[in-house]
Amino acid sequence: MIGNPKQHCLLLVLFLNLCVALPLVVAQANTASLDQAASDQGKRQKAVALFNQGKRLEALPLLEELVPKNSQDAELLVDLAASLIDHAATLTDQEAAAKERFRAKDLVDRAWGMGNPSPLAENLRQLLAEMPASGAIKFSDNPAVERIMLAGEAAFSQRDFDEALKDYAKALELEPTNYPAILFTANTYDRKNDFAKAGEWYERAMRLDPNIETAYRYYADMLAKQGDMVNARVMLIHATVAEPYNKIVWREIRAWATVNNTAFTIVYAPIPLPKKDDMTPISSAWRAYHSVRAEWEKGSKFHKQFPLEPEYRHSLPEESEALTATVKVLEKLRQDKKTSELVTSDPVAGLLLKIQQAGALEPYVLFSLGDDGIAKDYKAYRAKNRAKLEDYMDKFVMPPAPAKQ
Repeated sequence: MIGNPKQHCLLLVLFLNLCVALPLVVAQANTASLDQAASDQGKRQKAVALFNQGKRLEALPLLEELVPKNSQDAELLVDLAASLIDHAATLTDQEAAAKERFRAKDLVDRAWGMGNPSPLAENLRQLLAEMPASGAIKFSDNPAVERIMLAGEAAFSQRDFDEALKDYAKALELEPTNYPAILFTANTYDRKNDFAKAGEWYERAMRLDPNIETAYRYYADMLAKQGDMVNARVMLIHATVAEPYNKIVWREIRAWATVNNTAFTIVYAPIPLPKKDDMTPISSAWRAYHSVRAEWEKGSKFHKQFPLEPEYRHSLPEESEALTATVKVLEKLRQDKKTSELVTSDPVAGLLLKIQQAGALEPYVLFSLGDDGIAKDYKAYRAKNRAKLEDYMDKFVMPPAPAKQ
């Protein structure tokens, strides 16, 4: 849910309590200033502690007081923004709630301009950028369900989890396929530490729509909190296949990897553009790639493959054909004793051959080369090749989970 991205990150955002370095003035020490600085530092510590405990509404008054005095403290700005989003959920006046969200967006943008790279800042910036122009958050086209869901979100933000569960249940009575109600029920049980019920509801959300990443990601968070990094990893693979072009998913994978002292693999084999006078054997493989791409860019192949699309775009079939032509040349060169070493010593050639041998050229194209054109081919491919995409993530991208101690 948009008001709670921090609780749903594997890598918690930790804030260091800054030590205030005060100038030593022996003759005329300003006792009032020193006392005020100490007071502000104590308030900052309390605000951050409340925020990290998930008590954002309690932290809000302190953050409102501190931010005007610390306008360059990017982390306080982000904390205030997140707390305002929670506060917006408690407001019955949706116009006032929208104003709170727009104010939160401005704070996050300011923090971003200062160079705040925290996962919370990144996620909030993405989510708020995707917010409707009205600033409203809609859960259902049914007015009755919408009212109940807003009440549930208000209760959740106020940490009244039992009341939130009642509201989500009422919403589901009226609209059994409401994804947010199912997801938020799961998340609320998660916050109550009722992990068994939370898991059941996360799985229900996944069954309802397997192509939304959120339930997988939230479930991964919950599993990681319990130390189950193996199944958290599985859920993150599912999340990536559901929405590979959603940056929040990749930030979550990065967080999982950081927690486990490892890193996910950036799989990328850049095809060189050979110079005109480059006649080395391996350059013939790169020429094969660019030759196929040039043929597609002329348009005739594209229009034959996509007769309903009026304009050429970079596509999965084009890139797959070009890479296949490249790999065929590389395989011939590798089989020849005179040129074998050229292939085995070239990292791009080695990676492409490894991907081809695994039957994963198309998943590689979709995940690593997925520009706006190629991304349009993803849904149709996923519908028929979900297991293949998950296998690619498992073998090539996600590091193994650590052994249980």
